[in-house]
Amino acid sequence: MNKIYPSARAALEGVVRDGQLIAVGGFGLCGIPEALIDALRDSGVKDLTVISNNAGVDGFGLGKLLETRQIKKMISSYVGENKEFERQYLAGELEIEFTPQGTLAEKLRAGGAGIPAFYTKTGVGTVVAEGKEHREFNGETYILEHALFPEVALIKAHVADHAGNLRFRLTARNFNPAVAMAGKICIAEVEQLVPTGAIEPDDVHLPGIYVHRIVHNPNPEKRIERRTTRGERPV
Repeated sequence: MNKIYPSARAALEGVVRDGQLIAVGGFGLCGIPEALIDALRDSGVKDLTVISNNAGVDGFGLGKLLETRQIKKMISSYVGENKEFERQYLAGELEIEFTPQGTLAEKLRAGGAGIPAFYTKTGVGTVVAEGKEHREFNGETYILEHALFPEVALIKAHVADHAGNLRFRLTARNFNPAVAMAGKICIAEVEQLVPTGAIEPDDVHLPGIYVHRIVHNPNPEKRIERRTTRGERPV
């Protein structure tokens, strides 16, 4: 089975459509599938519900899909770097489901493991718990959170072999494996493509069974979300 596609656009063909639930890997701008996001924008699909820890920044990453109004709802944890996101939310143009970061990771992990729901103490007594089932275990109150089962997962990896086995680089490992395992169809954007077997078994971070399509993008932009430098010390 050939998993390699000649372009991000080709990899999305026949997979994406209006109104889908799509999960996108990355943390801030680290490990985001930027070429796949661009291709998703160019596809013109709309009314998307997007699961992602962040929502990109203005003019980059998922921020591009917000600018073109292709996203109707975001399921996210941290969205503080995107002014267009803020504007749409405050204007009532964008639905938001804020989710604690650890809960979001577990909702994706549970989806990938086939677990429909789980109890957690996170969010008890806050707006996060409103409308959710509460239950006591050993004298402690927990809320029920439902797993996420995205129709499509878009992820970014450093190296892939032709069978789809992936290795992530440093912190780009973040949400990507969980997103990949939760998605019914997973498309991986990778910087390096190697023959099957070239990745040592112990170095495989995500087995190829979870990856359905691969796009080679050897020169990603790799922006930094917020650059902070220390000034020179006084003499």
